[in-house]
Amino acid sequence: MHTIMVIGGGFVLLGAFALASRFGNFSLASAALWFIPVWFAASVYNLYVGVRTAGYTVAEETPILFVVFGVPAAVALFLWWRFSAA
Repeated sequence: MHTIMVIGGGFVLLGAFALASRFGNFSLASAALWFIPVWFAASVYNLYVGVRTAGYTVAEETPILFVVFGVPAAVALFLWWRFSAA
């Protein structure tokens, strides 16, 4: 359940980046690209919390990191591809 909530948080953050692009002076494509390193840092922090507080090993948390990072990042890459200038 925690993994689904974290992925949902990633989509909320992606929405915040998209909203910022609407009011800022940059495109949705560039906002999607800026989202990816920020979300990677948040995903690594989630791994850190899982290892430090929940008692999981890095080997146990790494596949979760790939899922937690990968799903919102894939949507961000799709948005970048769809809205970037040809």
